[in-house]
Amino acid sequence: MRDGFEVVFLRSAGDGHRLVGHTTANEESVLWSVGYDVTLDAAWRTVAVHATTLTAAGGREVALTRDAADRWVVDGEPRPDLDGCADVDFESSAVTNTFPIHRLDLVEGKAFDVSSAFVRADDLRVERLDQTYTLIARSDEGLTLHYESPTFEFVCDLIYDGAGLIVDYPGIAVRDL
Repeated sequence: MRDGFEVVFLRSAGDGHRLVGHTTANEESVLWSVGYDVTLDAAWRTVAVHATTLTAAGGREVALTRDAADRWVVDGEPRPDLDGCADVDFESSAVTNTFPIHRLDLVEGKAFDVSSAFVRADDLRVERLDQTYTLIARSDEGLTLHYESPTFEFVCDLIYDGAGLIVDYPGIAVRDL
């Protein structure tokens, strides 16, 4: 079980977006704190990421960039295993599940496969994460999407508000209003 919180500030950044945030949690008696700065293009695709983590074992930082051909560089090293990923997804963040929602042309019942550069909370190691989003319902109040991650054998329904920000990510996060 995870107990914690996330704070994020969203701003316009030229022809894109910038998110600066911090997550802190206690997960199964392991404490961690992750700070992040993510730059997105106008289509909500990740351009650059800088993240830091702090645990009882110490701190670490990581820098990621993605080019227009969806090729990634992590700490100055090319990462062909991440080719084709448009997003960064932090293990510690519910907000990063917002990125594809703003970019995809969601149609009720249609599944969208989304691959992300997944950043672990404890040591910031980066790996590929394949996910599927399917729009279940749309209203003025927001969206409900069915989410699947075969990597983690995890399935749930995500609830977003009218601005496309996550409200309920079962087992991970619930936004207090």
